[in-house]
Amino acid sequence: MTSRAHDERRRDSGRLDRVTVTAPGAAFLAATALHAGFQATVTVLVYPALARIPTDRWAVEHDRHSRRITPLVGVVYLALAGATVWMLVADRGPWTYAGALLALAVAVVTGVGAAPVHGRLSRADPVLIARLLVIDRVRAVLGVLLLACACGAAFG
Repeated sequence: MTSRAHDERRRDSGRLDRVTVTAPGAAFLAATALHAGFQATVTVLVYPALARIPTDRWAVEHDRHSRRITPLVGVVYLALAGATVWMLVADRGPWTYAGALLALAVAVVTGVGAAPVHGRLSRADPVLIARLLVIDRVRAVLGVLLLACACGAAFG
């Protein structure tokens, strides 16, 4: 049995009677939905608010943001990594591979792009803030694509 969804359909009506998703598929879907929701919130609400902080309050507010969001980032990314590995063990279909590559891309963009920029933002720097906003939008797009792959892997 693979982690792909199995469904039973009535041939006469075409109505979907039941869809079953395996545990790895459900975990992958839940973790990618958590990540996509988290990333969308950061992209639409958190980073734009951070970008509007006055220069004289930047260091204090950026430090506060970093302290508050780091544990949440850890939980979201650990859940995503664990569910991705579990899904790869259970199912080696194309949606799973595509999702795993996108999860890796999210991690790389975060580790190579967002984290170093945050590290350099001890003072307000409009160029670095603009760079962070672009990097964050890339992560948001990757997160949505990753969620689509998880749907394909879980239900496909």
